[in-house]
Amino acid sequence: MHRDMGFLRRRRIYLTLAAFFLVLFTPSLLPSIIQFGDHIRQILPFAYQWKVQQDFVPTQDELDCLYGRAAGPETASHAKIEPIPNHVHFIYGLSNPFNKPSAGTFDFLCYLAIRSAIVGMKADKISLHYTYLADPPSPEPNASPLSNPWIRRLKDDIELVYHSPEEMAALKSSPGATWQAAHVSDILRLRLLQREGGIYLDMDAFGFRPFTDLLKSPRDIILGHEGGNRGGLCNAIMVARKNSSFVERWLKEYEGADLSKEWNYHSVVLPKELQLQHRDEVCALPPDAFFWPTWTWDHIEFMHKRLSMDEARRWSAEIDKNGGSLYEDQVAYHAWSQMAWDRHLKKLTPEIVRTHDTRFNLLVRNFMQDDL
Repeated sequence: MHRDMGFLRRRRIYLTLAAFFLVLFTPSLLPSIIQFGDHIRQILPFAYQWKVQQDFVPTQDELDCLYGRAAGPETASHAKIEPIPNHVHFIYGLSNPFNKPSAGTFDFLCYLAIRSAIVGMKADKISLHYTYLADPPSPEPNASPLSNPWIRRLKDDIELVYHSPEEMAALKSSPGATWQAAHVSDILRLRLLQREGGIYLDMDAFGFRPFTDLLKSPRDIILGHEGGNRGGLCNAIMVARKNSSFVERWLKEYEGADLSKEWNYHSVVLPKELQLQHRDEVCALPPDAFFWPTWTWDHIEFMHKRLSMDEARRWSAEIDKNGGSLYEDQVAYHAWSQMAWDRHLKKLTPEIVRTHDTRFNLLVRNFMQDDL
């Protein structure tokens, strides 16, 4: 009896210690646990991700859109249509990292994205729209952007456009709604294109060559399919003529919407639904033009795994042949930072990009200034 009581006491002590250490170390293990769970979720036999990364064949209309051969609503006067301006818009810093460290500061990846517009796309003008850019972060909006070393590197090639917190709050169509900064950015980017026209890129999107053919499109907006199943048209990369009727229609769909209850309906699913209703207004590109490889686990690993010397030589030659892209029809790539940040993107430094051969690094290496 005494031996049994002693065993029970020891077992309680061991269980208590195990529970203590589990609680103690779980926070540090949480990112790995989440990643593991995400991996398992994505490789299940019936996971949606298999549809997203399925193979596809570009349609003739998609290729005509990509190479400037598409018919528009006024095909007869196509030659008279003014080209879309080669003006690239970026948005960053709508949340203040001083109060919300997870918002992050304008960093090396952002620098590479803007350099892609300078070197790869050869943009005539680049505008960086922001509220908070200071580094270290400041409680004040519009604290000197030049305190950020990456902004100082870019300052001679970009226009900095400040937007106040009040202006950004006014974009919310549902007063009092708790929106993420990404949703506010969704509306701002459409308004910028509607007012000025041009090209919009997310801060994790990279243009590899000039958008010359796209800018001559007779249709007023060019969007890329997301996924081999063409389940949506993503707003992370857009090309649009000012005063586009499609963009105006899209913006009206935000009126009264509470985006705190959704993630990507208005930014991916809705534009696809509108495109199906107004095909003559939209050039819908094949998935590999902007958004391939996709955001799935396997595709992110494909972009960031280390290559052998032979693989690196082969992909370097392919990139040279394609004018800076992995694939013949690829003009840009969205790097899916929401899925790839913790696993890969946050670890990138100038040295790693220069010395570690991955498909992603091979694509963006040429954008770095020589002294980095």
